[in-house]
Amino acid sequence: MQNNPAAGVGHLLQGLRLLNQPGLRRFVLIPLLVNIVIFSLLIWFGVGQFEVLLDWLLPEDRWWSFLSWLLWPLFAIALVLVVFFSFTVLANLIAAPFNGLLAEKVEKHLGGGIPSAQTDWKALVADIIPSILVELRKLSYFLLRAIPLLILFLIPGVNLAAPVLWFLFNAWYMALEYGDFPMANHGLKFTDQLPRMRKIRFTAIGFGSGLTLLMLVPVLNFLAMPAAVAGATALWVKELKPEAGS
Repeated sequence: MQNNPAAGVGHLLQGLRLLNQPGLRRFVLIPLLVNIVIFSLLIWFGVGQFEVLLDWLLPEDRWWSFLSWLLWPLFAIALVLVVFFSFTVLANLIAAPFNGLLAEKVEKHLGGGIPSAQTDWKALVADIIPSILVELRKLSYFLLRAIPLLILFLIPGVNLAAPVLWFLFNAWYMALEYGDFPMANHGLKFTDQLPRMRKIRFTAIGFGSGLTLLMLVPVLNFLAMPAAVAGATALWVKELKPEAGS
């Protein structure tokens, strides 16, 4: 079992390559469309609301209206942060059942055997509500730890380390988020998954760090979610399954 950041990045890159396999492409389509639609709507909504806010705060007939050009760069930074986290949460909530199916097909492709809880399109429909509930459980795990970390940004001195801690925590959470799909296919609950992921914590952080950076790359960010599912499945097959460590 490898436990280093480079191994995690390698699994993510393998997941990106797997998306082009003939037997897997069709299972990527729906998550990809979900990504594009949600990302586009968030950008459109954010830009529109910011323009309304600027018109209200800085009307053109006031002398301080020239400050609007100073606020746009700040808005661009804020928009990236808001879209990044909103996009991740919403896309995963909507695409969760399809991601489970993609994880199953990737595992079969990698020779990892058939998951104990097999899925087909009928089972996929029945799994929509349970999948959303799991996503909400993971979101609560994130929020309970993210809020104290955000408070660190307000503490002088400590706030210098806050960005690094925030990045590492988000990398860890991304690994948990997408590692859930192949493990859930084998009946492992989130509380069962955590001990397994902790055993390869550095690999998981490397995986999540690479994914975080991939999400910031235009065009490739649309493929980030299915690539993460495929990469996390490769991680499961090679590192986390019981027989993988034997």
